[in-house]
Amino acid sequence: MTTTEWITDIALILVVFRQLREGRLDWKSFLVPLGIVAFVAQQYLDSVPTGGNDLVLIGTLVAAGAALGIGGGVYTRIRVSGEHLLIKAGAVSAVLWVLGMGARMGFQLWTEHGGGDDVARFSLTHHITSDQAWVAAFVLMALTEVVTRLATIFVRGRLVDRGPRAQLTRPALSPDHGA
Repeated sequence: MTTTEWITDIALILVVFRQLREGRLDWKSFLVPLGIVAFVAQQYLDSVPTGGNDLVLIGTLVAAGAALGIGGGVYTRIRVSGEHLLIKAGAVSAVLWVLGMGARMGFQLWTEHGGGDDVARFSLTHHITSDQAWVAAFVLMALTEVVTRLATIFVRGRLVDRGPRAQLTRPALSPDHGA
């Protein structure tokens, strides 16, 4: 792994650890992780191979990323404090995030240190056409995990009860005015 890959992987893992402490849900909460995965996608996603069973591999890892992201978003606490929303990643959210990010990092380390032949045999047996299929699958998995986690947090934040809301300005009909 290159220094850039180490820094990127660690930065993505640290994003959720930062949220183990409660903090404001603001644009930075969304832009930092999206910026990191956008950088990763730009650096490593040259193409999305479609030959053989490449799309099956990619779809499987994207689905895993979506499940991890939604789970991470669901297990992030969101509460109101004054006029602000506060978020705090729970233990389950942190475990899911590290599981997804760590699995990708672990896979890369494993393939670089002796597992490459096993991956090549698996790929040949299962009609995966190139190493770019693996790269695309893992990059899209990370992108999907981040986007679905943030989308889940965004939706949940919009649904949080923020207390009494302004009443409608139209007066209620009284019984003697008819319906």
